[in-house]
Amino acid sequence: MGHFGRPPITRAWLGLVFPACILSYLGQGALVLEDPAGAISSPFFLLVPEWGRLPMVLLATAATVIASQAVITGAFSVSHQAVQLGYLPRLRINHTSAQTIGQIYVPWINWVLMISVLTLVFAFKSSAALAFAFGMAVTGTITITTLLFFYIVRQQWRKPLWVVLLGGGAFLAVEVLFLAANTTKILYGAWVPLLIAVTVFTVLTTWQRGRELVTARRQHDEGSLRVFVDELHSRRPPVERVPGTAVFLNRGKATAPLAMRANVKHNHILHEHVVILAIETSPVPHVTPANRVVVDDLGYTDDGISHVTAYFGYMEDPNIPDVLRLAVKAGLEGPLDVDDASYFLSTIELRVGREPGMTRWRKRLFVATARITTDAAEYFGLPRDRTVIMGSRITV
Repeated sequence: MGHFGRPPITRAWLGLVFPACILSYLGQGALVLEDPAGAISSPFFLLVPEWGRLPMVLLATAATVIASQAVITGAFSVSHQAVQLGYLPRLRINHTSAQTIGQIYVPWINWVLMISVLTLVFAFKSSAALAFAFGMAVTGTITITTLLFFYIVRQQWRKPLWVVLLGGGAFLAVEVLFLAANTTKILYGAWVPLLIAVTVFTVLTTWQRGRELVTARRQHDEGSLRVFVDELHSRRPPVERVPGTAVFLNRGKATAPLAMRANVKHNHILHEHVVILAIETSPVPHVTPANRVVVDDLGYTDDGISHVTAYFGYMEDPNIPDVLRLAVKAGLEGPLDVDDASYFLSTIELRVGREPGMTRWRKRLFVATARITTDAAEYFGLPRDRTVIMGSRITV
């Protein structure tokens, strides 16, 4: 897009792909009308002369491989964003390109896709048997997309309700008719995308709810950060301060990190410079460096204890050393040696209990989902030789 006008991809779509699709669909329709009995089985390939059918099969196979790569990439991207928004646990994400930030590989999702595809192939055995499932997936996706668009227009753009109903009612009416037509095929294969959708929705909402319960329990166990800092100042004799910088990763500013409390309680020491770091994911793709960090001295400007909130977009990966460097520029207390800092993580061992909040089967699902969580040090890119992990147990 180095010049004005339509982007090259858009011009290629309008000038080549769109006319080709129209000609293909109209040609298949004409062939079926001419020979209903013979052409209905495979009108696309029967459009081609007999000598060209084998090359067409090879071309279609190549197109399928390309399309599958697009689906895999989309699954990786959606999973990454779900992790960033708190609907999935931390997954190991490998960046495969130094130039393109969105080019990623998620091993766990890749295995799930492989098992799912093999299950569908062996269960349905032919693409024709998958037609009903495909139809339900497409019409369901289109209908959900339209409803979400209505929500954006109404809630984000603040348009009047009559504009929403009038502008999108015609589209939704057609889509609902297609969706209703596909519901008659639920017993013949259309149940598959519905089952997948319900399963994914259950996992996402269970993880989000379980995460809320664990956060509430952690807040109770960790106690107020402000109160803890005040106790450190009023403590007699004062806690011994040792040289160096300690970075405690925490979920927010309301509570004191478990690792920090344990360090004071059991080791009776605290580093000379302490940074309590919270990572927040904003509902936007990217956050500008100017809005990246917010520094809070927690009421004392001379104790070397500061809280830093770092904001990232859901398409970004947290870079802790860069955050600390930005925090220093934003007015962090005292000098900070980023290259020699020690990192402290608090890990949680989950157990299923009798606490209210979720049904027992959802608690088991939550605990099982937590087992695929990748290591926090690896996820945040922390140096292994300078990372200390301290654990605790929470019953849900």
